[in-house]
Amino acid sequence: MTKTKDDTTGFHPPSPSENRLDPEQIIHRASQCLNIEAEAIQATRAGLGEEFVQVVREIDACLAAGRKLIFTGVGKSAHICQKLVGTFNSITARSSFLDPTQALHGDLGLCVEGDLAILVSNSGETEELLRLAPILRRLGLNTVAMTSQPESALCEICDMAIFFRVPREACPLHLAPTASTTASLALGDALAMVHLEMKGFTETDFARFHPAGNLGRSLLLRVADIMRSGTRFPVLPETAATREAILAMTRAKAGSLALVNPESQRLSGIFTDGDFRRATVQSNDCLDRPVAEFMTRKPKTIEAEAMAVEALKLFEKHRIDDLIVVDRSGVPVGVIDNQDLPRLRII
Repeated sequence: MTKTKDDTTGFHPPSPSENRLDPEQIIHRASQCLNIEAEAIQATRAGLGEEFVQVVREIDACLAAGRKLIFTGVGKSAHICQKLVGTFNSITARSSFLDPTQALHGDLGLCVEGDLAILVSNSGETEELLRLAPILRRLGLNTVAMTSQPESALCEICDMAIFFRVPREACPLHLAPTASTTASLALGDALAMVHLEMKGFTETDFARFHPAGNLGRSLLLRVADIMRSGTRFPVLPETAATREAILAMTRAKAGSLALVNPESQRLSGIFTDGDFRRATVQSNDCLDRPVAEFMTRKPKTIEAEAMAVEALKLFEKHRIDDLIVVDRSGVPVGVIDNQDLPRLRII
């Protein structure tokens, strides 16, 4: 009989029926993992102190001087570093990843005096980082240890240290980095978000560096780009009869129309399908009466040059169906129907 590979090695993979968890056990194990990782983030938050403030200020000073951030780590910490580089670059905080091994074979040319190096290691005893840190300091870089071990060798040889807290890993074998990587990533994100706020970074700034995809599109669009105008935007003088208003809305296939002062042409109100339903309850002859009697005065408005995301905020805050767009003189020039927002992909 020919031996299989499993016969030769003595390894027999478990049959499909072995080590199988039922749905309830699967959810329970997943919940345990998430709880442990959340525990690490909460512990990290509770441990924030003066050292975090010091590192944030050092980051601001470094970038304000025209220098950059250098993130370096090994293994899973390298992945965390690369993600943080992307986050900081996206908010115009110039950052680079330095592979500790390659650094000793020429990549140190990436570093410039005055740069700030953030060395990430859960144990604080990573051999490659312990070799690299003194070299970086000799090149004139300031160094920050990001670790879970305040008494580690890495903290001893770096200028500053910042700590994430890991009461336990989520791995049932106590081997795979889980809670530690989550906590270190969250701590790095906290540095980035505090820097963003201190810098006064805005949604418009963010959009400039995220032009692709729905995110960039939604942040770059202006109200004038998404509003209904022309024949799709009915406008009448406030002196018009309600019957005229209904006909105008029907022709435009709109759920509302703008009403203006006949002399100034500035917006005086909005008349909606809901207003019409209420009018029919109030008055049997509402169709022949002035629409101004039933319109909503002082409706929510937005200027045509505002960012589309600002319109979305108004819809969410005021729970309205239609938003009248005006120019700087208060003259209505268009309308945004909330039914258009999913199609435009800005929500």
